[in-house]
Amino acid sequence: MAANRARLILLTALAPVSWGTTYAVTTEFLPADRPLFTGLMRALPAGLLLLALARVLPRGAWWWKSAVLGALNIGAFFPLLFLSAYRLPGGMAAVVGSVGPLFVVGLAALLLGQRPTIRTVLTGVVAAFGVSLVVLKAAGALDAVGLLAALAATAAMSTGTVLTKRWGRPDGIGPLALTGWQLTAGGLLIAPLALLVEGAPPALDGESIGGYLYLAVANTAVAYWLWFRGIGRLSATQVTFLGPLSPLTAAVVGWAALGQALTALQLVGMALAFGATVAGQLRAGGGGAGRATPGRPGASRRGSFTSTEESRRKDSMDVTGGALRR
Repeated sequence: MAANRARLILLTALAPVSWGTTYAVTTEFLPADRPLFTGLMRALPAGLLLLALARVLPRGAWWWKSAVLGALNIGAFFPLLFLSAYRLPGGMAAVVGSVGPLFVVGLAALLLGQRPTIRTVLTGVVAAFGVSLVVLKAAGALDAVGLLAALAATAAMSTGTVLTKRWGRPDGIGPLALTGWQLTAGGLLIAPLALLVEGAPPALDGESIGGYLYLAVANTAVAYWLWFRGIGRLSATQVTFLGPLSPLTAAVVGWAALGQALTALQLVGMALAFGATVAGQLRAGGGGAGRATPGRPGASRRGSFTSTEESRRKDSMDVTGGALRR
């Protein structure tokens, strides 16, 4: 039982680890300054691929539930995250995103009736502090729009995580179909925005096509499937506390592949954030993980949200540098 749970946590952790490679892939292989088009190319092809594999569409209330979850986890989150990274100084978007576990703890109290514990709150604070040491650098005044966008992105993904846990899945539907529904809905939401703001798609070369294929398949289709699968079987708090692995991975990739230096202070921050991630997987009192019951939207409301849990989120556009640009 413990071995199965450890394997599930490790598989779920592959999602934020994959997201941590987004910054390097974007800066090295993709067209510059096309965040909305990149978000669209990540979400919609991945969603259509998973829909083709699952071969099932939503029914009844799951049409609007999928639209809501897709808007929160993908359609709103992607553009807001990119906007915040462009407008905030180096790494600040990642720092704001790292408070995702604290957002989830608060939303758990409101939507799942789960009281937060002191240990959970302290773990979330340590995680955010560790990430800040890794990615935050000296910079000028904060941009109000960028800060609001980062907070909104974190709130959107955190709300989507908790609602995904609360609603569970309909009878006979696995995480593959649920992920496909959300990615498709989110991609369709981004598409008109990308066309309106950025215009026609840019010309693509071989490197760009390869980069987009990686983002759509491994970084989005597989990663989000693992993420939503984890939400269904672990507590939302545990899942969200895996989020700091994203900026930590981006920092390591920047050091190993892009020649970016890591200072002693950053290494301390990495140790703190990783320690908080591990602590976030420890369940108080050894309670069950609280897997959602298919077909029972409220089945996971009680006993499924343990006292631990990114941040959603983080697609890690920029964790060591600042904005997604060449």
